[in-house]
Amino acid sequence: MNMNRVFPLICLLSVIFSFPVSAQIEVKKSLVAKNAELVKVGNGYGFTEGPAVDREGNVFFTDQPNNKIYQWKFGTGEIIEFTDASGRANGLYFNREGELIACADMDNQLWSFDKEGKSKVLIENFKGKKLNGPNDLWINPRGGIYLTDPLYERSYWERDPAMQQDGNHLYYLGKDGLQFFRVDENLVKPNGIVGSYDGKKLYVADIGAKKTYVYDIEEDGYLTNRQVFVEMGSDGMTIDNRGNLYLTGEGVTIFNNRGDKIGHIPVDAKWTANVCFGAGDRKTLFITASDAVYTLQMKVRGVW
Repeated sequence: MNMNRVFPLICLLSVIFSFPVSAQIEVKKSLVAKNAELVKVGNGYGFTEGPAVDREGNVFFTDQPNNKIYQWKFGTGEIIEFTDASGRANGLYFNREGELIACADMDNQLWSFDKEGKSKVLIENFKGKKLNGPNDLWINPRGGIYLTDPLYERSYWERDPAMQQDGNHLYYLGKDGLQFFRVDENLVKPNGIVGSYDGKKLYVADIGAKKTYVYDIEEDGYLTNRQVFVEMGSDGMTIDNRGNLYLTGEGVTIFNNRGDKIGHIPVDAKWTANVCFGAGDRKTLFITASDAVYTLQMKVRGVW
């Protein structure tokens, strides 16, 4: 790991593409900044995933096939390598202590990284059996971690059988690291996940069922009152300060907190994997899509 090693200039910074998108977005209310353009800030990756913002507004994202995490630096826009030993991380999220929590798909574990890039294993298995492959996560205001665990078989796995759990489930890890239990066992293939700012609602995309659910969050971490939020699945997702939900796949589709579609951001990529708000004011939308990373200036802002 070398925090000062910059990803090859030819791939990331020599060509920055932008094009206006406001005319292409169908919206019921104004979400995107005036004259906003979708800007490709980095390309040449294997497959980008897991954007996550730290307290300073820097955005970290993964290049999963190449086992790396990169950092987009707020203020300069420079992209540098954070670690080249990411555990083939997928979803990322920062906790309140400033640690980067990662779904380490390589060994089906949950990891944490300190600010220097040193990793630590948080979860190795569930009841003595390997997880399918932690995919995405969200951390509630009390520090508890919700994570999705669908099975996407990888060529680099050395285990038999590939699935050791009895299905694709949703899990909760308490802040103390001692409590680790399932909170929903009735999902087809859970993927993207995010919660409301107040920690009272949890949204989980079941990409296998082509649905996104909303739950009430109890103080002990358990979930109640599962409802279908929208009849659409998603890869990654995020939420803004108005409670609008951003789902990914074919571009970014935006729903208000009642589940009404209010916008769509087209992205020129085979697959749009994930999304988050970053920069100092949290008004820059970061989109990871196939081999590239894009930004879009917004009127709304993200929430911690």
